[in-house]
Amino acid sequence: MYTTVYQAQNPHEDQLETAQDSVKKNAFVKGLGNGYIPTKYFNFDLRYLIKYNQYEGVRTGIGGVTNDAFSKKIKISGYTVYGFRDDRFKYSVSTSFRLDEKTNTWMTFSYTDDLQETGSTKFLTDKRFFQFFEPRLLNIDLFHKHITKAVAFEQQILNNLNAETEFSISSIDPTYNYGYITNKGILNTFDLSLAKFAFQWSPFKSLKASETELKDTKNEFPIFTLQYTKSFNDILKSDLGFSKLDFRAIHQIGKKEGNLSELTLVAGMANGDIPLTHLYHAYPNNINKETIMQRFSVAGTNSFETMFFNEFFSDKFATLQLKHFLKPFYITEHYKPQMVLITRYAIGDVKQPEKHQNVTFGSLKKGYTESGFEINKLLFGFGLSFSYRYGAYHLPEIGDNIAFKFTFNLTL
Repeated sequence: MYTTVYQAQNPHEDQLETAQDSVKKNAFVKGLGNGYIPTKYFNFDLRYLIKYNQYEGVRTGIGGVTNDAFSKKIKISGYTVYGFRDDRFKYSVSTSFRLDEKTNTWMTFSYTDDLQETGSTKFLTDKRFFQFFEPRLLNIDLFHKHITKAVAFEQQILNNLNAETEFSISSIDPTYNYGYITNKGILNTFDLSLAKFAFQWSPFKSLKASETELKDTKNEFPIFTLQYTKSFNDILKSDLGFSKLDFRAIHQIGKKEGNLSELTLVAGMANGDIPLTHLYHAYPNNINKETIMQRFSVAGTNSFETMFFNEFFSDKFATLQLKHFLKPFYITEHYKPQMVLITRYAIGDVKQPEKHQNVTFGSLKKGYTESGFEINKLLFGFGLSFSYRYGAYHLPEIGDNIAFKFTFNLTL
């Protein structure tokens, strides 16, 4: 005798499975929006998949980081990329150890053999920022090679204050013909022993404490960042001694769904024997070509669209950017273009430019000004940008003062 039993599925189980699927889907989309393809133990990093710049040409590779399923106390990350034009592999590997969960204290050891844009400054406290493609990177041609060994510490000192410290040894080799005059003679390559101390303060930021970690519950502006860098001469074979002090303030007024104003102030000051690689360039984003349409490219996020690459370098500078986002134009539920009004100002100076051999650049001591607008999300995330250069650095040819570009904004 056979008995057949039919068992109806519990509706609560259906709801639970649906909820779990929804959580997994949301986690995947969130990871993708942050530039990751999550797997069980390892998240692949989309930043290294493919890029392009004037020195490497196409740059492609693979990278990623272990996730909490692998370990909540240890993180292993790294990448390997290849540049087709310079025919060279670059790579980095790092291991991080969580020293204290409640204050989110980490210690990281890293080794990197890669390129860095000459004149750029990175704040240690900057969190990961992902773009499907980086606008300025397409046109950059001035890089220096560096092999860097570093140990870093990260800690949440207060609910609204976090700090990072890094000690590193770097071997620097400019990819361009360059010499820096010192008391020891002309240096074409050099070694640096660096210490960096960075603090980020968000007065209105609050954190919710759990048993194991701190999580953001509110992260309002303003955000202040301060970083001090010291290069020690003759320590661990370091060739140059200098110091840098960098500051940034970002503030927003208004709401994202309505009118919003954003103010960004960046300033830096360097003293000592500082080579071109570690000066400031004010983030230019204009190609050195003759006509407006030949210079048609992608507008950056916080860059000077009419300032030509390698046009200015400074050992002390300040930039001020004001953006006003108008309320999006409601055309349909899924089509809402938005206009942004933009004004940027930069001022700076450089001591002893004659110490930098085989390169020519100007000073920003007269003050640089540009203004313009963007119309974003016109079609599939693409928009248009227009900027005009005026004031002390206005150029004789009208067309040379105009930057006409496209923008790209995509939100998952």
